[in-house]
Amino acid sequence: MIVGSIRSGLIEAVHPVAAAAVDATGRIIATNGEASGRSFFLRSALKPIQAAVTDANGAALGLEQLAVADASHSAFPIHVTLVEHMLLEVGLDAGHLRCPPDYPSSGDAEAIWVRRGRVERERVFHNCSGKHAAMLRACVARDWPLEYTAADHPLQRQVIALAEELMGAAMRPAGVDGCGVPTPRADAVGLARMFSRVAVDPGFARVRTATMRFASLLRDGDRPETQIARWFPAVVKGGAMGCIGIAWPEGGIGFAAKCWTGDGAAATVAILTLMSDLGILSGYPREQLAAVISPEVLGGGAPVGSLTVIER
Repeated sequence: MIVGSIRSGLIEAVHPVAAAAVDATGRIIATNGEASGRSFFLRSALKPIQAAVTDANGAALGLEQLAVADASHSAFPIHVTLVEHMLLEVGLDAGHLRCPPDYPSSGDAEAIWVRRGRVERERVFHNCSGKHAAMLRACVARDWPLEYTAADHPLQRQVIALAEELMGAAMRPAGVDGCGVPTPRADAVGLARMFSRVAVDPGFARVRTATMRFASLLRDGDRPETQIARWFPAVVKGGAMGCIGIAWPEGGIGFAAKCWTGDGAAATVAILTLMSDLGILSGYPREQLAAVISPEVLGGGAPVGSLTVIER
């Protein structure tokens, strides 16, 4: 699948994308592009797996906390408060987090903290701090070392093992995500297969409930992932460098897309187009997501084109 940026009637940029849909039995329903055999690091698309593993290891998370554990948040006060309380409840603080210090990824959130006098990078501002706080809670519950980011740590070994089991393949070696934890690789079919299991397996029931009920905690309210979750009943999780997975519990189907140029918007266009082609995304929800399926390209602050599929 090729997604193109069309500006003033001309193709400005071309983004090759792989996309796949897999049912709960592991059967491939549809693919497009290099969906098999070409792997990529899952990055934050792995978070539903990481959240489920920490929850199973005694992290004792409330549903809002579990949603933040699955989040790539922008460090608004609600996110930071939840993360700080996740740590305080088990006798820890932000100094125990192993994600790097960062500024909030939202300019609006950063402005709020600047007004409150917090102007430096902080670990709790990192978009993965909820995941890291959940991992620390699991370590406390299991009496594991708090240096939880090492590839041979019991928690990380469980995450990688579960991801490979769900994908039906082991793609080694694993890499290191931007937040410092190990991240496995998959192709688009493997990622879709993993999300098809997230959609139906009982072990993901609490993750499904948390992320679908509190989808607004996973990203900013105007981000494509949040908009999809608002109009389509699913677990939606993107990762850095243009990958995204969707778990649809009602149909027991997992969807995935990877943009090989790393463009997240192009990956989102591709996955929603695949869902539309299959007749799964239609009617009113599709109408409400029209601006996500084909987002505007701006010039001088006004629409001058769109990002759209130009070749299937």
